[in-house]
Amino acid sequence: MIKDKKILIVGAGGFIGGHLVNRLLRDGNSIVATDIKPKEYWFQDFDNAENYYATDMKDISNCRKVATGVDYVFNMACNMGGMGFIENNKAECMLSVLINTNLLIACNENKVQRYFFSSSACAYNETMQQDVFIKGLKEEDAYPAQPQDGYGWEKLFSERMCRHFQEDYGLEVRVARYHNIYGPFGTYDGGREKAPAALSRKVAQSKINKTNNIEVWGDGKQTRTFLYVDDCIEGTLKLFESEYSDPVNIGSDEQVSINQMIEIIEEISNVDTLKREYQLDKPKGVRGRSSNNDLAKKVLNWSYELSLKDGLTKTYNWIYFELKKDKSNINPFTKS
Repeated sequence: MIKDKKILIVGAGGFIGGHLVNRLLRDGNSIVATDIKPKEYWFQDFDNAENYYATDMKDISNCRKVATGVDYVFNMACNMGGMGFIENNKAECMLSVLINTNLLIACNENKVQRYFFSSSACAYNETMQQDVFIKGLKEEDAYPAQPQDGYGWEKLFSERMCRHFQEDYGLEVRVARYHNIYGPFGTYDGGREKAPAALSRKVAQSKINKTNNIEVWGDGKQTRTFLYVDDCIEGTLKLFESEYSDPVNIGSDEQVSINQMIEIIEEISNVDTLKREYQLDKPKGVRGRSSNNDLAKKVLNWSYELSLKDGLTKTYNWIYFELKKDKSNINPFTKS
């Protein structure tokens, strides 16, 4: 367990970043938390952290300032969202390369002991993801390179940047390829939400509004694996404390179709089967994607614990009660 360290978390106002801040504070660490979002739009905010609100880490002067005197750095920041966002904002996604580049420079200058980069399954070769219910993608399947345009290329390039900073400058790096992380305290509307949150919201809205239909992007047959955020944090810390510096999948192997996920959420919400309205013109991403976790089991002695149904139950219930609250104030950072 990481304890009594001064740790910089970039993207701390976001979904995974907020959960990570919470965990590392509970474990007895001193946290420097930064995010480009103003204070009122952080997903989680902790008074006992040293918080830098509305701080753009694409500016290297900000990176140098917050990296001074810290032991470890976790880079959880990037401009991203669900498929609807990343397919229509490729340039914005690519600009996140500046965050990683400037942070690595600042960490090297400040003699930071260890650096973590949050990569993505979007870094994998798309030609291997053209069918549903594919075999789990192994870490070596990222090459030959043909990742998702924009967001995936930024992640793959940033992985290489981390590798070369370790080779050339001796900065210890750890890289996780996240596979569809979901859970409470995340985006569930506005255009950046991912499938578990979007579908939970749609089913919850149907229940609240007493309707019997749900809109589905694509034909509902596309498949993915999804990992609950608490398992993600545990896997992340296992990786960070390991001696393994190459990219590692952090995901589950419980592969389901979008239609199957809807059925699970319907059961959780106790609603009758909803009429599916398939929107074939919406962004769908690759046809199938699954995580092979053999390497994580071998080098980290880690595997996920929470089943998809149990994780969706926690996620759905949180979103349902959020929707029941007064929504007079719209959060623009669900869209940015």
